[in-house]
Amino acid sequence: MKPTLVVLAAGMGSRYGGLKQLDGMGPNGETIIDYSIFDAKRAGFGKVVFVIRESFKDAFEKQFGEKIRTHLEVAYAFQEVNSPIEGLDEIPERTKPWGTAHAVLVAKNQINTPFAVINADDFYGHNAYQKMADFLIQEAEENHYAMIGYQLQKTLSEHGSVSRGVCKMNEERKLKSIVERTQIFKLNRNIIFKNEADEHIYIAPTSAVSMNFWGFHTSVFDELSKQFITFAKENKDKPKAEFFIPLIINNMISDEKVAVSVLESTDQWFGMTYKEDKEIVQRSIQDRISAGSYPEQLWL
Repeated sequence: MKPTLVVLAAGMGSRYGGLKQLDGMGPNGETIIDYSIFDAKRAGFGKVVFVIRESFKDAFEKQFGEKIRTHLEVAYAFQEVNSPIEGLDEIPERTKPWGTAHAVLVAKNQINTPFAVINADDFYGHNAYQKMADFLIQEAEENHYAMIGYQLQKTLSEHGSVSRGVCKMNEERKLKSIVERTQIFKLNRNIIFKNEADEHIYIAPTSAVSMNFWGFHTSVFDELSKQFITFAKENKDKPKAEFFIPLIINNMISDEKVAVSVLESTDQWFGMTYKEDKEIVQRSIQDRISAGSYPEQLWL
């Protein structure tokens, strides 16, 4: 059975401004999502689930659904700020979304195979999709998940600081934990981050970081549901608290419920963190087309 690709696209992109998921990057107006789905299809995925706001559905169907359905099965799941979750009688009201793990949880009814989760506005590269598809088809189990690890130096923006989840691994490249580092940037040819004391701390350029490209067995939904119910109750008066995927994974690893393989990608990651990143993304895509990695028109 072919794995499923879950595309997290409910956010508007506060730093970038506007619905960047539909911004054209390729020579014929192709979006980053187009390239992600193209890579997923040739890697062996059979279905894509878009997690979006319900108000985005018509735009997404026009942009993607109509042309992709001849290649993959397409489905939608809706993440609103207060989307109800089975088992939680009354979700606390708030104005800020609950986070990426909540987004995965609302897609539960659309997924019945091992699946990958990606951000809509990140370009991961074909190598990453192939490695993840191979894992999901051959190795994914109830107690064995995966993530794609990128070298930190291949994930930075030239136009501002970034936040990255830095991976701690054992000798077998099994994840031990993810530590969130904020305000990472280049300084005098070094890569540094600011700690809580506003001190500059050096971080190795080859450090493995998570770019929110995960591979799961469907067993993860039981744990997501259980942890979200607890999280929502404990954070009902904390409107900025978010239910992130790394939080869930750290908890499961700590409780020895799962092993997570870190699959190394050799690709350069790039994405749309800032508006100024658009030109770099467009140039990078054109370079890959010129090199023969992608056709001039994806969906002919």
